[in-house]
Amino acid sequence: MLVIKCAACKRKLWKYDKIGQGEVLRCHKDRITRMYDIKQEEDRIKCLCGKDIGIDKGSYVKMIGKAFTYTGTKRN
Repeated sequence: MLVIKCAACKRKLWKYDKIGQGEVLRCHKDRITRMYDIKQEEDRIKCLCGKDIGIDKGSYVKMIGKAFTYTGTKRN
């Protein structure tokens, strides 16, 4: 389970069940287990500090590479 955080302000955004060892390029919405502090403007996912975190693509969120950090372990 990974905790996705904003790179700018370190605020928790959501908990994500990551399967596999690859990079976090997409967060599938059915694997997000808990939402914390985000706001959505049109198709953009933003932290409360105003930084863009990702783009809503329907069933997943396309992550912006340098906009977030994460802690936790990935499931194989």
